[in-house]
Amino acid sequence: MNRPTASAYTDHFAREHLPPQELWPELRFDLPELQYPPRLNCVPQLFDGALAAGAGERIAIRGADVEWTYTELLERIDRIAHVLRGPMGLEAGNRVLLRGANNPMMAACILAVLKAGCIAVPTMPLLRARELGAIAGKAAVNAVLCADGLRGEMEAADLPPGAREKTLWFGCTDADAAGSLEASMAAQPSRYEAVDTAADDVCLISFTSGTTGVPKGTMHFHRDVMAICDCFPRSVLASQRSDVFIGTPPLAFTFGLGGLLLFPLRVGATAVLLEKLTPETLLQAIEKHRATVCFTAPTFYRQMAPLAGKYDLASLRKTVSAGEALPLATRESWRQATGLVMIDGIGATELLHIFISAAGEQVRPGATGKPVPGYQACILDHDGRPVGPGVIGRLAVKGPTGCRYLADERQNDYVLDGWNLTGDAYEMDADGYFYYRSRTDDMIISAGYNIAGPEVEDALLRHPAVAECGVIGKPDEERGQIVEAHVVLKPDYAASPELAAQLQEFVKGQIAPYKYPRSVRFLAALPRTETGKLQRFKLRNE
Repeated sequence: MNRPTASAYTDHFAREHLPPQELWPELRFDLPELQYPPRLNCVPQLFDGALAAGAGERIAIRGADVEWTYTELLERIDRIAHVLRGPMGLEAGNRVLLRGANNPMMAACILAVLKAGCIAVPTMPLLRARELGAIAGKAAVNAVLCADGLRGEMEAADLPPGAREKTLWFGCTDADAAGSLEASMAAQPSRYEAVDTAADDVCLISFTSGTTGVPKGTMHFHRDVMAICDCFPRSVLASQRSDVFIGTPPLAFTFGLGGLLLFPLRVGATAVLLEKLTPETLLQAIEKHRATVCFTAPTFYRQMAPLAGKYDLASLRKTVSAGEALPLATRESWRQATGLVMIDGIGATELLHIFISAAGEQVRPGATGKPVPGYQACILDHDGRPVGPGVIGRLAVKGPTGCRYLADERQNDYVLDGWNLTGDAYEMDADGYFYYRSRTDDMIISAGYNIAGPEVEDALLRHPAVAECGVIGKPDEERGQIVEAHVVLKPDYAASPELAAQLQEFVKGQIAPYKYPRSVRFLAALPRTETGKLQRFKLRNE
């Protein structure tokens, strides 16, 4: 299944920018449910189960003030697909940048792009114009679908030629306003025949910051979307039609895209998509919607545990933690508060979703779990050789999904001898359980967000007071890590709490606010090697 089949695309950008096939990881399809046909569009496949069972009138998606049945969601998807291939003039294989918070319309837009034979490039709501421009440029996007409430940064972003003219806004206060997606949808037919894509046509380009701050686009096929739905949720989560999924990760994160949209659709369940949740409002929403499955980061569970007794959480049967290491104390406090044993998991944007996990009686305290059926994992030493139990080394994974970076030489670093190297240091025990030990690179993981230190440094260096700086992740009990900036000031500036606060606000205006340094330390000089390289380990040791 590694050999490419005939593409349905007339725009061949995606296939032309895949890495050479000899640099791909080995892809394995060992389970019966992973045997996909050569022609496959994932969107009809996601809906087939529910519709074939006569569940078209079941609720597919609930938002803050709207709920759509499977039939209603499908109608909106089809109308948007007509807009894309009709009035917007897109061709198969074009890339569409998507920008919006977790709500039903954002979900419909993503699915419509895939059904129309285009490629979705989802972006997080908090990204700034400079970050959006970098993503749009690397993916060479042809069009934009953006929430009206997020116009500011989108309009300020530098877009490839033609994309600005093919931008539509959804969720406008005036649905008939010029450039309104809803207005365009109203004039379109309610049925759209899915484009007959190849199973290995790229349908999704998801961006991850990486350790250098330069965006990396991970390219995923239609069959990859199905594979993640047929692995973790089937084998570990044991999801079912009666489930109601809820949580916090943005749909622009593959953790959220899978857990809050793809997984529920695959089994004909219900997805609850809500914006700007806090630990308390998430608990309120679980009670209100009688949610049964929750996806969020350890930080949220940590903050929800002391509040859980105020709410009726009897409907919850599974709670999934991913995005950062799950502390034992958090898992235990959540169990004491709710009686639920947390499902921990590790995934990666490069592999699309969770590949090591455990649930129920298979949970072992302190361990992330075992490889999800369909995946294999081992620990490699620095020379790339597998090591046995009790040795800390590089986590290596292979399965039906794997890393394919968009025109990026870092493909060479992520794939070794067919294995995906996640950048995590792990240890395996004699029973095959995997234990997280640390990151093997300089990525900062704070409250479930991946933050690249060099990107924060770049933002700080734009401030007139900053001569040089070094950013690291500082251990933090609440968030796992926080961003800490070590700053050397220019001669005319003096260190002060006021200046530290000014630098924090400045960074928030340059890049996504969650990336700002929560700690700022002023130094006379940064530790460097003789060749001028920053010695981050010395900053960490301080």
